[in-house]
Amino acid sequence: MSVITAKCPNCGATMQLDNERTGWLCSYCGSKVKVEEAQKLLIHGIVKFDSSDELSNLYQVARRAKDSNNNENAYKYYDMILVKDPDSWEANFYVVYYQSIRCKIGEIWIAAPTMSNCVQPVLDLIKKNTNKEDQNRILEEIFLRLNTISLMFFLAARSHYDSIDLSIRMNYVQDYCNNASASAEIMYNFGNLLDTLFDSQYGRISAEAWESGIKIHLQYIGFLNDKKGNCNLIKEYMGKIKKYNPTYEEPNIKISTPGGCYVATAVYGSYNCPEVRTLRRFRDYTLSITWYGRAFIHIYYSISPSLVKWFGKSPVFKKAFKPLLDNVVNNLYKCGYKSTSYEDMNYK
Repeated sequence: MSVITAKCPNCGATMQLDNERTGWLCSYCGSKVKVEEAQKLLIHGIVKFDSSDELSNLYQVARRAKDSNNNENAYKYYDMILVKDPDSWEANFYVVYYQSIRCKIGEIWIAAPTMSNCVQPVLDLIKKNTNKEDQNRILEEIFLRLNTISLMFFLAARSHYDSIDLSIRMNYVQDYCNNASASAEIMYNFGNLLDTLFDSQYGRISAEAWESGIKIHLQYIGFLNDKKGNCNLIKEYMGKIKKYNPTYEEPNIKISTPGGCYVATAVYGSYNCPEVRTLRRFRDYTLSITWYGRAFIHIYYSISPSLVKWFGKSPVFKKAFKPLLDNVVNNLYKCGYKSTSYEDMNYK
């Protein structure tokens, strides 16, 4: 029994050919070739043959890894496919997808835009190289994957923000907003490009993508400075959704002012004085993110209006509460809470 070794034309690894058995086999990527074909095409120890069977095998292995959530193998085999088939929408998409999905918290701000930026070339390949009969299925698949990764990025960013010690959490608001915004943009961008490149043929999928973007957007809009501009952007996407889904129920995005920190306003004399602005930040960025904090807010706004109405103008009232509030405000200053101009978020 003679054994011949040769270089795999697919991955470059060593293949072995057992003349008494079935043919050439690469133990690394699974490429195969029959004995008869390999013997005819053997040139100086290197096998030259039509790689369509090997490419088919790679797709099979990559999809099997994808379906079983074996991210490492899926990335490896799609990367190998990309070398052999650079016009494959599937390889172009999933190489970026599996690179992005394994990013760390501190890398979301890079991974999310990278994921978003790959959408247009992938859609171009789909439009150019796939049958219309297959396009709806493929675009549904891409939507589901993008929806998964955008939600994963957002939840990771929010969980990380919530885990930061309260004394320094205010310093990480902008990082959280950047990551959350990049997560929503993945879905907004996909819906926009799909609607434009395919001339509204897949409006239903575009509408689902925009709806997913809005759901994320609503979770962090209260942290943003330009609440009005972001509300208008969400309303714009709601209008786009209704074009394809007239029954779409618009979520409430009103960012309301809660009506005043009643006790603090009565003590300090103004809702917009530095001390009250600091307390409002504490309410929005700390109390509002826990169930017990929200319970306190609810009780406070149930009781304090009547308390201020009956006793707010009394000198005894201010004398009793001002030292307590001063102490709270000073401690908040030490924790990094600012007293600059502030617009309330919708904490309810």
